[in-house]
Amino acid sequence: MEQKLKNPFVVGRYVSDKYFCDREEETIFLKKQIENGRNVALISSRRLGKTGLIHHFFTQQEVTKNYYTFFVDIYATSSLIEFVYFLGKAIYEELKPKKTQWTERFFNIISSLRVGFKLDAITGEPTFDVGLGDIQSPQTTLDEIFQYLEAADKPCIIAIDEFQQIGNYAEKNTEALLRTKIQQSTNTSFIFSGSKRHTMSNMFNSASKPFYQSAITMSLAPIPVEIYTGFATQMFEMYNKKASQRLIEIVYNQFEGFTWFVQMMMNELFALTSTNELCDIEKLEIARKNIIQSQENAYKEILSKLSHKQKMLLQAIAKEGIAEGITSAKFIKKYNLSSASSIQAAIKPLLENDLLTQNENRYRVYDYFFADWLKSSY
Repeated sequence: MEQKLKNPFVVGRYVSDKYFCDREEETIFLKKQIENGRNVALISSRRLGKTGLIHHFFTQQEVTKNYYTFFVDIYATSSLIEFVYFLGKAIYEELKPKKTQWTERFFNIISSLRVGFKLDAITGEPTFDVGLGDIQSPQTTLDEIFQYLEAADKPCIIAIDEFQQIGNYAEKNTEALLRTKIQQSTNTSFIFSGSKRHTMSNMFNSASKPFYQSAITMSLAPIPVEIYTGFATQMFEMYNKKASQRLIEIVYNQFEGFTWFVQMMMNELFALTSTNELCDIEKLEIARKNIIQSQENAYKEILSKLSHKQKMLLQAIAKEGIAEGITSAKFIKKYNLSSASSIQAAIKPLLENDLLTQNENRYRVYDYFFADWLKSSY
């Protein structure tokens, strides 16, 4: 029996469909593509719920019954060695509890990782004790991993999150290498998830790229406001609390429907509401301040790593909200910036580090709470 959460507005992880809002059409679409042997490129902005959707899809009864599923987050990787390491680790840790004949053959087929086969001193269970330095030949290990997947006793689905990272690897042939391995796979389907929309679109829609037309492209839009309002109302009522429809709509619109930020705010509002109490507008400012206060040290740490010109530009865009014409004389004068060339130099690392987001020639601070803190603190 599933344990009831203290707060139903889950942030940053997937618990179950009970606490998951909508995405019914998207789940059906994913299921259809995978069943018909098509890989999927899931492309959308960060914090819209791509990861949650994938985990929700993986928990569907038809999927858990008919497939092995693996989720690999490569956001922090910068080389093929790291990619291979996290892929092997994700497969092993997902399969370890299942104890099938196939799972027990992991280190037999992926022999280059056998150095990491150790038994836990207390439980006697095998463990994955491999360091990055243990992977001497990543291409060999990758070949063995794909051989292992091909030998599985039922089809596999691998979701690779932040897939655009492979384009930044030191090994410039990574895209071509992976494309070849994936193209040869008959027993494994792939979901390539990415938040750098321009980069991902280029990877899968440019004729000069190895992954050209190798996957069905799928994008995510915000969950419709009326559906999220119904979900949030239901979550409050489940715990004998109430939230006004107007409050939920204000929160949704404040963050333009971006799931993570909306959920974060609703999580705090729920925490501020007592049993049998109505959560209304007056709690909004308290909730916002509580969240920003909890993140203040992290925000200061971010600023400490930026150059003076990057800080100036970030603060200017935060104050502007949505900034256009950031190299214009008008914008430079308004925020006492030095020059158009210094703005062009500063904007690139801010975008690369996801501190800013860009839509054509419009920029905003990616983290809404960070933007609020910048506006009030500087």
